[in-house]
Amino acid sequence: MIRVLIVDDHPFVRACLAALLNEEDDITVVGECADGAEVPAVSVVTRPDVVLMDLRMPRISGIDATRVLLATQPEVRVVILTADPIGDAVGRAAEAGAVGFLPKGGDPSLLVNAIRRVYEAGTAWPADDVSAA
Repeated sequence: MIRVLIVDDHPFVRACLAALLNEEDDITVVGECADGAEVPAVSVVTRPDVVLMDLRMPRISGIDATRVLLATQPEVRVVILTADPIGDAVGRAAEAGAVGFLPKGGDPSLLVNAIRRVYEAGTAWPADDVSAA
C-alpha cells in the first residue's frame, strides 16, 4: 500500500485529491496539511511514502517544505504540484530533492501513475511519460 500525504492550502483541492486517491486499491491517503509548515510534524506521525506538495502556499512554500522534510526523512518521495506556469520551478524543485513535478490541470490518471512511478524509485517530471506506470 502506497501511503500518501497531501499538502495544499486549498481544502477543496485536498478533498478532491483524497477522494481520487482513495479510489485506488494500492494507494491510501494517510494525512493532509494545509501549509508547508505543518509537514514535518504530520509526516513524522503519518510516515508517508509519497508527498504531494503544492508549490505555492502561505508561510512556507512547497520548495522550502520539501527541503525541510527531506532533511529529516530522506526516504520520502516528493512530487510538487502546481497550477502556475512551470517556468524555473522545476529546477528549484529538483534542487530541493523532489522527484516529480506535475501541473494540477492534467489528467487525473497521470497523477495516479506518477505516484506509483515515484514510489517504485522512478521520477515524474514534465518530460517523463507518466501515462502508464
